[in-house]
Amino acid sequence: MTFIRSLIFLLLQILWTPIYATFSLFTFPFNALTRYRIISGLAYSMMWLLRVICKINIQVRGAENIPHEPCIVLCKHQSAWETFALQTVFPPQVWVLKRELLFLPFFGWGLALTSPIAIDRGKGKQAMKQLLEQGKQRLDAGFCVVVFPEGTRMPFGVRGKYKIGGALLGESTGAPVVPVAHNAGKYWGRKSFLKYPGTIIMSIGNPINPKGLKAEEINSQVENWIEAEMERFESASSPTQAGES
Repeated sequence: MTFIRSLIFLLLQILWTPIYATFSLFTFPFNALTRYRIISGLAYSMMWLLRVICKINIQVRGAENIPHEPCIVLCKHQSAWETFALQTVFPPQVWVLKRELLFLPFFGWGLALTSPIAIDRGKGKQAMKQLLEQGKQRLDAGFCVVVFPEGTRMPFGVRGKYKIGGALLGESTGAPVVPVAHNAGKYWGRKSFLKYPGTIIMSIGNPINPKGLKAEEINSQVENWIEAEMERFESASSPTQAGES
């Protein structure tokens, strides 16, 4: 049944994404926040399909920790799941992502209309300057800024190197930094076709006030909190629930 459910979800995703992305192109005349609210409907529909077809639910812990003002979200990256889930949990947001994603047919076109911070990872200091400048602009415009500090999706139970870009943005703007951990990789692993039924837990930590802190200190606090949460997730793991296949 897991295979059949995963196949049905994939087929519906392949069918629905181009339709919704094409519809999203017509949001171009609207302001950025309005465009986001319309385009994020795709994320809500994907979460609904996951719940109904794949029997994957979500439990959010610490939702009361989400600040009322725009914040910087530093999130564990394991799956495509969090790219949908974050949009249904946090206020309007933009992502820091590699610019190549904008070239993907349909999905990338819609993504471009959400005002992302699309960087060229090969440009080093120039990419960091872009992150800091555009990150401040997005925060001032009322968006949260989502950064995956590990840079790429990691298998459940594997710890990547936490890059400092999101923490530097916190240091330079003073915006609260919110760490987010989850165990999506148990149920929908990176590059995995199979999606195992169960409840994914998203845990949201207390906001870190960057005032008086260096970026390295912010990054260390984020990493320590997220990885402590991941250890708790791992200790509660069932041997039959493996997102990698």
